[in-house]
Amino acid sequence: MLIIHNFKKFKQEYNEIISIIKEKGEGYTEEVKGDFVYITCTNGHKLREIPWERFQGIHKAVPLEKPYHLVSRDYQEEDTVIDINGVKIGKEKVIIAGPCAIESEEQLERIACFLKEQGVKILRGGAYKPRTSPYSFQGLKEEGLILLQRIGKKYNMITITEAVSLHTLDKVAQYSDIIQIGARNMANYELLKAVGKYQKPVLLKRGMASTIEEFLTAAEYIVSEGNKKVILCERGIRTFETYTRNTLDLSAVASIKKLSHLPIIVDPSHGTGKWFLVTPMAKGALACGADGIMVEVHHDPLKALSDGEQSLNFTNFKNLKEEIAIFM
Repeated sequence: MLIIHNFKKFKQEYNEIISIIKEKGEGYTEEVKGDFVYITCTNGHKLREIPWERFQGIHKAVPLEKPYHLVSRDYQEEDTVIDINGVKIGKEKVIIAGPCAIESEEQLERIACFLKEQGVKILRGGAYKPRTSPYSFQGLKEEGLILLQRIGKKYNMITITEAVSLHTLDKVAQYSDIIQIGARNMANYELLKAVGKYQKPVLLKRGMASTIEEFLTAAEYIVSEGNKKVILCERGIRTFETYTRNTLDLSAVASIKKLSHLPIIVDPSHGTGKWFLVTPMAKGALACGADGIMVEVHHDPLKALSDGEQSLNFTNFKNLKEEIAIFM
């Protein structure tokens, strides 16, 4: 159950409410927002019989039927805005761009320099690469993290890269401005709880076979540990369709905007797996309310060590910028 109470104006009532919760043996957490305290009861079934309407200071007292509540609109009606070095994700449309994998200092710098000229503020680049095949390029690992941090600072760009395990989390948090949790790890609950203990922004990708409810419940794991700086990312789900790498679920964007206050961006590169579908799906994502897009860019996709077939070259990225300008 969620109880929102004006504790500053009705202090005595607040004490009585807490006493009732304790008498019923319910666990609870509290968060103060201005004049109001948000009391979340971990179970709440025993509290439904209480006539909460008799308390003047209670703004809302609602049962929590969903497995997530801290990330829901019931808990917070206004959109969450995450400010990262002046970039306000959730308020302004953002573009996250860069190579799928960091291959070398020369490669990353060439791409970062181009993206900076194009006005991109957030640079992505994979240092640890969880690949389907054990024989595929696995990334430069810590060397890649060092390069990402160095080049991000040189071009004054926010950086994001993926933590693929508990083992890599500390290093990623040390070198990157945003910690990415990939689709394969959306249900890695120990990793989600661990990243929730950091106070760095987290970008959480939807699992390839996950429902919207499962996606939001995964975000709940992070937020429940204290980290409220969560950015959701729709990156396509697996269906019976084989022409595209995944099926990009744009209905999830509109649905999550209704269900949750967290910002959501869309990754049309992984969502389609084909570079020529990235721009039309990016336009669709922004048109239906996404807070931004995440795309893969490479100066020579044919020679890319990872996901070249879904990466935009520099000319195609310029075209994307022109076509999405109306939505930005």
